[in-house]
Amino acid sequence: MKISYTKFCDYNLPNLVDSARVNLNELGKYGRMRLRYLKQYNKAEYTILWMSNSLRAHLMDIDKTANERFELLMKKFVVQEDITEELKERNQLEWIKKMNSAKNRVEEIMFKELIFD
Repeated sequence: MKISYTKFCDYNLPNLVDSARVNLNELGKYGRMRLRYLKQYNKAEYTILWMSNSLRAHLMDIDKTANERFELLMKKFVVQEDITEELKERNQLEWIKKMNSAKNRVEEIMFKELIFD
């Protein structure tokens, strides 16, 4: 393995590449939230994941799991609350209120279990 160096003042510094760098464009909402949480409140876990080069995989996994969980829980809440297309046609404001309530409850569950654990 050959390492290249760059001369900076009187020092030769190695040209290192951060292979654990995370491209925020490829992360979804929940992956970015998890990254922000790790950086601000759980620096030890963030550093461990970064140093072991598994931060990107961890964030992608959290994002994928959270999106799948969101869809599953929303379907369950829609059935439980009897939020139908008929309700949407009959009373749009009531439908919006129920959908927003279900979405907020689902996100609270996901935040507690996946994002902020």
